[in-house]
Amino acid sequence: MASSNRNTTETVAVTSSSLIYNASTSTDNISSETDSMITPKTYGPTSLIFLQTTAAQGISGAFVWLSLILTCHQIYKHLKYYTTPSEQRWIVRILFIVPIYAFDSWLSLLFFNNEYYVYFDSVRDCYEAFVIYSFLSLCSVYLGGESAIMSEIKGKPIRSSVLWCTCCLDGMSYSIGFLRFCKQATLQFCAVKPLMALLTLILQPIGKYQDGNFSPYSGYLYITIVYNISITLALYGLFLFYFATKEILAPFHPLLKFCTVKSVIFLSFWQGVLLALLEGTGGISNVYSEDGRLTFGSGTVAAGYQNFLICIEMFIGAIALHFAFPYDIYMQARLDGSNRSCLSSISSHLKETMNPKDIVHDAYHNFAPQYQQYTQTEVEDDTPPLWVQEESKKGSKSGGKGGGGRPDVYDKSSLISSDDESLSM
Repeated sequence: MASSNRNTTETVAVTSSSLIYNASTSTDNISSETDSMITPKTYGPTSLIFLQTTAAQGISGAFVWLSLILTCHQIYKHLKYYTTPSEQRWIVRILFIVPIYAFDSWLSLLFFNNEYYVYFDSVRDCYEAFVIYSFLSLCSVYLGGESAIMSEIKGKPIRSSVLWCTCCLDGMSYSIGFLRFCKQATLQFCAVKPLMALLTLILQPIGKYQDGNFSPYSGYLYITIVYNISITLALYGLFLFYFATKEILAPFHPLLKFCTVKSVIFLSFWQGVLLALLEGTGGISNVYSEDGRLTFGSGTVAAGYQNFLICIEMFIGAIALHFAFPYDIYMQARLDGSNRSCLSSISSHLKETMNPKDIVHDAYHNFAPQYQQYTQTEVEDDTPPLWVQEESKKGSKSGGKGGGGRPDVYDKSSLISSDDESLSM
């Protein structure tokens, strides 16, 4: 009996000690969980994605600087041998797409951690619209202006083709209205794109714009819709103009020029569309930090990859533009003994190419109702350009200041009624 009581006492003691141990263990667990809730947990650094790495910035930077060196040298040569201002003005404007696109995209990558890339991309996209119009104007200059173009194509039937997207024009013929539409289609993009860029810059700081956010309460959806309609119309107008004039443009080898300019703009556009589709289907996802917080939205990541690819593609574009718009033909036309162009004359030529006066004039001419049935033609004048006059002065007068640009008489134009033009054909 005593032995039984002793065993019972030992069992109770063991059970009590076990309960005390479990209770203390539970208390320790609870206290540790409480401490973890009170004391913030320290996480490791957020893992970098490829676009944030030094490798991505270095690779893109190498391609950017190579494209800058190649294109800036070509621009310098065109400004040095500025023998045909009416053509080279548009060529230089087109060539500037490489430095602006490349350097702008690289800056966007460098500031990828912030959302400053939106501001850089807005500047880049505005120049995109300007290049489409510049190429159309260059082709027009090659052919001698609106009056010369209409004398070649007016009254000819428009060929219907599914491949060339002219089915809807079946039964129609080329007229001044057709030429006016092509120019209006490109000029409208020059106005719409800066307006969309301005809206982006306004909506971004107040949280109403985010790349890839197709919510009806976000400005991205509506800006993207307007932008896509506008650029499609602009590229279609450029395409129709090329389709109508490709035969008479043949001596100027337009195919390489057309494909190069259109590829730089059109392919980057569809590249952005493809990245947007990947983003929408989950191919490009959000980036989260190790503590589960959203670091970058999928739209921001897609924009980053777009900028990275553009940095590389601009080097290829610089090579293509080098062969599409060579300066050799203008160098050969330079007057004997005038190859020494001073920096002041090159600076003057650059100012002339950047002067938007001719663009404003052309926009007014193409949209003003009173000019819809008139074609614009340049006034012929034998007065030599100002840089030729300055070079001539150097031979007879020392200390002459080099200059550039053309006298105002070269910018004069006259309007010819389409009815008068048809009588003269």
